[in-house]
Amino acid sequence: MGEYRPVPLSARTLPADEALARSRAFLELMRQRRSVRTFSREPVPWELVQNAVETAGTAPSGAHLQPWTFVVVSDPEVKRRIRNAAEEAEREFYERVAPPDWLDALRPLGTDFVKDHLTDAPYLIAVFEQAYGLGADGAKRKHYYAKESVGIAVGFLLAGLHAAGLVALTHTPSPMGFLRRILERPANERPFVLIPVGYPAPECVVPDLERKPLGEILVTR
Repeated sequence: MGEYRPVPLSARTLPADEALARSRAFLELMRQRRSVRTFSREPVPWELVQNAVETAGTAPSGAHLQPWTFVVVSDPEVKRRIRNAAEEAEREFYERVAPPDWLDALRPLGTDFVKDHLTDAPYLIAVFEQAYGLGADGAKRKHYYAKESVGIAVGFLLAGLHAAGLVALTHTPSPMGFLRRILERPANERPFVLIPVGYPAPECVVPDLERKPLGEILVTR
């Protein structure tokens, strides 16, 4: 670990009117974000995905150890293998594992074990949490708040994808250890979430849902 060497902050304080305009514009943009399960197969410019991943990499992390890996999959055969493994796990979940109250909670979303989006979407982003670091000599290095750090980075990633006009889905097949095997990731990496990315299909629809109003999520003291 290097010595602490502070540098000047490059950000500037915005005039109040500009800050408010930016805040309102970003809020309106994010209000339009929806999770999508019906993807177009239309190609997506690589730079859009690359920029979103780089945005995710700007997230804060415990001790600045950046305990994340983003594996972007576009190969149709690899996507097919991922889908087959995910559907096998999900079929077991829906038919034998999930308790009735969990299935009741999922019912308004219209989900089941069939995962067309995993082969239709041009890209899959498999996010891995690095449970611990590995030095050049193979020695283990403790990672602090790894799960929380990766969760924040995924939020940045979703915002970056949405800002680029793309749609995505946070997919967490249970269990999803198959991702590490198929994508040949090292033992210190744990699958965190699988995110199909692309444009919505022309016939795409989403559940008629409402988000909690501000008064139910904001508490002031």
